[in-house]
Amino acid sequence: MGKVPVLVTGGAGYIGSHAVLALKDAGWPVAVIDNLTTGFRFAIPDGVPLYEGDIEDAALLARIFAEQKIGAVMHFAGSIIVPESVENPLKYYHNNTAKSRALIAAAVEAGVKHFIFSSTAATYGIPEVSPVTEDSPKAPINPYGMSKLMTETMLADTARAHPLNYCALRYFNVAGADPQARTGQSTAGATHLIKVAVEAALGKRSHVGVFGTDYDTPDGTGVRDYIHVSDLAAAHVLALEALIEAPERSLTMNCGYGRGFSVLEVLDAVDRVTNLKIERKLEGRRAGDPDSLISDNQRIKATLPWVPRYADLDVIVQHALAWERKLTEIRADA
Repeated sequence: MGKVPVLVTGGAGYIGSHAVLALKDAGWPVAVIDNLTTGFRFAIPDGVPLYEGDIEDAALLARIFAEQKIGAVMHFAGSIIVPESVENPLKYYHNNTAKSRALIAAAVEAGVKHFIFSSTAATYGIPEVSPVTEDSPKAPINPYGMSKLMTETMLADTARAHPLNYCALRYFNVAGADPQARTGQSTAGATHLIKVAVEAALGKRSHVGVFGTDYDTPDGTGVRDYIHVSDLAAAHVLALEALIEAPERSLTMNCGYGRGFSVLEVLDAVDRVTNLKIERKLEGRRAGDPDSLISDNQRIKATLPWVPRYADLDVIVQHALAWERKLTEIRADA
């Protein structure tokens, strides 16, 4: 199967930079567009062209598609902070929905045949049943989830009207970092639990807030399905291969391990890996947090030859910790 050149949007960000590595490691030609508002130039490997700009810049996209002979898009660019989406919904409908529309339009115009979209389990809202299947009701409870669901809908409609197929991958809780510490979660003030916890372990935060201890779960704290970012990136490469092999078929799949850990279990794992005791502050629930959110991952396992390599909470924490230490060095040298 021919390896077409791939444009990765948001390729200087957390998940995007891991996808760039996964593509490059597997021999795919790859280019990146990123406006560097939340991405980092250091996250892009040597030899990968970076176009600094915005995905709603039609002229820039047309030039990239032509210069790089792009045959597929992996779309990660967007805003991802749920509480911010509630406070500033129009930012999310602009960055995640309107800009995605501009990108899809440019891809169609350039004759790009394959599109992989970074979607989210937030499209399910607060599911009545867990594990959640792809056919569970889509009922987002915040503009972030809705902005992503609207993009899925645009892709489905576009694929019916144009020679483009797509894969929407709905992520559960992404965590960890590249096992070789080439990239990781680098955003200051990040809200991901494992990132926050390793920052606390290294003295970058005084404590970790535990939001809600009265959930209907074994220990009262929220249960989530944590997936290692490198396993997630590998799923994107396999999804691209699947789109190229069957151009008449589009796919929507959950990306998770199908098992959950509570907030306290995650913090116990960080304590275990670091041999420290992180201070935990018990606080009230945040609005809109489900008791439990676990993926049913049967579809992705049946559709792709995807075999997770890092489905171990302690390993996810070890890789996140190694990256956090490296990030301290990078910032010291900057």
